[in-house]
Amino acid sequence: MPTLKGLLFNQFAAEGLSSLVEEMQSKYTAKKGRRFNHNNVTYEVSRPALHEGKIEYEISSKIPEDEIKTPKEMQAYFERIKKVIAKGKFQPESMEMENIVWDSKKDTEKKRDYVKLLYKFPLDELFDDKEVEKKHEKIRDGHKDPDVPHSASAFTTAGNVVLANVRDTIKNIGRDNVNDLIDANKQVKAAMKG
Repeated sequence: MPTLKGLLFNQFAAEGLSSLVEEMQSKYTAKKGRRFNHNNVTYEVSRPALHEGKIEYEISSKIPEDEIKTPKEMQAYFERIKKVIAKGKFQPESMEMENIVWDSKKDTEKKRDYVKLLYKFPLDELFDDKEVEKKHEKIRDGHKDPDVPHSASAFTTAGNVVLANVRDTIKNIGRDNVNDLIDANKQVKAAMKG
């Protein structure tokens, strides 16, 4: 059963990832939902979920099928992406190549291959005690901080500071994850052309 802490952290992680999606959609080409396109590759950032005391979310990128034709080339593309992602700061819990068959009108079938990365973070890794303490002291000393929300579920100012830190941490980590995947696609596409 989820705890109040888990539910609140998930709520603020959702805010952080939604803000990240908006940032990426304004920086690159916006697509429907939580997707954006950059350099002929569509990316998607999922909503977070609370599972077994951890916040988890997925980041995926479509394998550019107009540039890569055969299943063997797609598998090679995916394996190269995995190698580049393995060098990143935050390692995904899993890396999969997922095949999605999409039929929106029931008369056409579209097949899309995706690189799907799953990230999981324990709740206590989503905030920094020292940063929370510094912000909390400033607020106690009378400095207002517009980035710190007032949540009725957090019973103290320090609790609100923690929730703001969770939101900002997940957004920053998510941004790093997305940028790692964008960079991996760029490197792999360049290597396959060269």
